[in-house]
Amino acid sequence: MAIESIKYASPETESKLETKAFPRPGQHASGIVDWLTTIDHKKIGLMYGLAALFFLIVGGIEALLIRSQLWSHNMEVLTNRQYNQMFTMHGTTMVFLVIMPLSAAFFNFFMPLQIGARDVAFPRMNTLSLWCFIAGGIILNLSWFFTGGSPAIGWFGYAPLTDPRFTEVIGDMGPDFWIFSLQILGIASLLASFNFITTIINMRAPGMTMMRLPVFTWMTLVVSFLLILALPAIAIALAELMFDRSYGTNFFDFLEGGKPHLWQHLFWIFGHPEVYILILPAMGIVSEVIPVFSRKPLFGYGLVVFSGALIGFMGFAVWSHHMFTTGMGVVATSAFSILTMLIAIPTGVKIFNWIGTMWGGRIRFDTPMLFALGFITMFMIGGFTGIMHSSVPIDAQHQDTYFVVAHFHYVLIGGALFGLFCGFYFWLPKITGRMMNEKLGKFVFTLMFLGFNLTFFPMHYLGMIGQPRRTHSYNEGHGFEAWNQIATVGSFILGIGVFIGVVQFIHSFYSKKLKPAGKNPWDARSLEWTLSSPVKDYNFARTPIIKARDQAWENNHGEKDNHSEKQPLDDHGVHMPDRSWCPLVTAFGLFVMAIGLLFHQSIDASGELARDYTIAIAGGVIFVVGVIMWAIEGPRGYHLFPKENEE
Repeated sequence: MAIESIKYASPETESKLETKAFPRPGQHASGIVDWLTTIDHKKIGLMYGLAALFFLIVGGIEALLIRSQLWSHNMEVLTNRQYNQMFTMHGTTMVFLVIMPLSAAFFNFFMPLQIGARDVAFPRMNTLSLWCFIAGGIILNLSWFFTGGSPAIGWFGYAPLTDPRFTEVIGDMGPDFWIFSLQILGIASLLASFNFITTIINMRAPGMTMMRLPVFTWMTLVVSFLLILALPAIAIALAELMFDRSYGTNFFDFLEGGKPHLWQHLFWIFGHPEVYILILPAMGIVSEVIPVFSRKPLFGYGLVVFSGALIGFMGFAVWSHHMFTTGMGVVATSAFSILTMLIAIPTGVKIFNWIGTMWGGRIRFDTPMLFALGFITMFMIGGFTGIMHSSVPIDAQHQDTYFVVAHFHYVLIGGALFGLFCGFYFWLPKITGRMMNEKLGKFVFTLMFLGFNLTFFPMHYLGMIGQPRRTHSYNEGHGFEAWNQIATVGSFILGIGVFIGVVQFIHSFYSKKLKPAGKNPWDARSLEWTLSSPVKDYNFARTPIIKARDQAWENNHGEKDNHSEKQPLDDHGVHMPDRSWCPLVTAFGLFVMAIGLLFHQSIDASGELARDYTIAIAGGVIFVVGVIMWAIEGPRGYHLFPKENEE
């Protein structure tokens, strides 16, 4: 395979040279062009993270508007339709534009470092995944500006809420924007998943066996498989819904013999594995953090790994516990009830192993550890209420009440978001090269912990006394006001905590007053902590030879025989792939194609419905041109010669 390379020095002189003497990614481009064309997995991870944090603020504002509307009875902050739009956009944003891409940000940045790789297997595909995610997020939020505004169908899109005949606004386009944004976001997730699986299987450093992989890398692998297996179900459902809305088919149209239950089955076959797609990355992060701050190896490494895999794949067997009240029949509800109880076992295994890791350890209560402990506590509460819902009679009592809202927020905010914030406070010193303000971090944790529990714990009681979910108002005299006001105050405290945390994360990239982090400020255990902070463009100057599971720990504290070695630098130095416009052009083509399909219908001069696919075809042409450019471009790159001891 020919590699078009810039001129570089001979190997005889490499020991005299510093990396800065050779071109780095983006050297011949302005800052914005470098970021638009980069294929460096670290920069892609950063862009994923920054975009997801932006959408976190957007989703948080939507949540605060919801809570403001529910402050007291018969409030008029939002109309009925505006309320439905807000909770649809809040749910969709938090699931698809916040938690999933934040997980992808950590996967992108740290997984290659943890396995000793210089990049992912398919760097340009990785960039295409990022731009597809950005395109999907833009399409979803463009819905605010067109007929009908944003979708008002819930993040679950149940039929017949998506039927054009039952909307409040004639020509409502909100559900169409929702359909196309989720399809493109699904493409982004699939591209990333294939890439991560290939990278983990094929690009591990010598000696990095599967049972030496960090738990976080294992969870990256499991989540990637879950996405590949789960996304086709919702892709099919969304395609059918698109045809129902635009072309007169009857997949879900009950008036024409369609089956709304078909949508529920297809959605939840995706939707329940999606719960574990959201939570397993946080479990992986917590499994890295707890041993570091307990000063002990992870207790039961094998059990933690295989219980994570079992949780993921059992998630495909319990989807219909979301449908106990839909009349599936005794046999089906009994089967899914039993399976839902069983899935608690591997989850409990993880929790007991985390507790076993801390037991007898010398625990340091730094900010990452506080978020890890908050994750365990909140996730356990959410898990307990989840086990309650495995009982069909109890589930029937709680169904569509605020008890369910409390349950899944304890799992997805108390669990996923606390776990991801744990990851930020743990790994940002490695990303930025600077230590974050510990007092401010603990203040953020305190606000988030108090605000979260004030917001969602009262919802258990609200559900038990009968407040229904998905309703924009309630009448006086039901006893809902006081608990809703506590929840609303708590939501603003939680929002302030999240906002301060996001500002702190971004500030750490620019502040020169923060203390330098050094290679390993936490005395952490995995391979990324053997590298400089921030990490060099090429990751590893020389490929490490792995001799232990916790290689960074062994290098610092273990016997000499367990210290890692390094392969000699190849004669051609470190090959660095060049920048590329092709992923951005290809993703832009998909974006234009989606816009064209959204606006393919119009009314002609005679008042008849006309279809015009010009814009969609133009997008398809751009997409094909991007792919052809990609193929012609080939594996271009250049070489670097780091100093002997430079990482």
